[in-house]
Amino acid sequence: MSGQVVAVTAAIENDRPHDDPAARVAALFDAHHNRLFRLARRLVRYPDDPADIVQETFLRAARAPERVPVGTSNEEAWLVRVLINVCKDSWRHRAVRTRAAVEGRTPAPENVNPEPGILARTMVRQALDALTPRRRAILVLYELDGVTIPGIAQLLGVTPVTVRWHLMMGRREMAKVLGERT
Repeated sequence: MSGQVVAVTAAIENDRPHDDPAARVAALFDAHHNRLFRLARRLVRYPDDPADIVQETFLRAARAPERVPVGTSNEEAWLVRVLINVCKDSWRHRAVRTRAAVEGRTPAPENVNPEPGILARTMVRQALDALTPRRRAILVLYELDGVTIPGIAQLLGVTPVTVRWHLMMGRREMAKVLGERT
């Protein structure tokens, strides 16, 4: 091995973004925030929620940057899993608040009225809401983001067969919900 190769290897190893936690989180944000925002926008109901969900995802990465795996696809998979978990937490909190409102303990949150021109979009969102979080995430990643089945499997840490099954079941459930509303 020549001295030049050793010097280049040492320079690369010394310039890794995970050596500086702030630089690592900044690099993660620059590389993945647009994709995570698009995914969050499709997973949540209210228009202000996606920014909050993505912010919480990166806050969790900033709290423990050493837990984020190295490598673009590994980073993205970790961030998508965190984003989905943040969405699940948000849905649980909303369900608790809604249940409390129904029981009369707190005032009901105001419903967001969709604009008249987006009726079809509202129906699809409601049909997506009827799905389990995993099916919703798989359907959104595959149908709207164009991620391949092996890519989704890697992102979510499941087998491609599991992704196909959830995709099939999610489509059936969506068709049933949408068929009932027309």
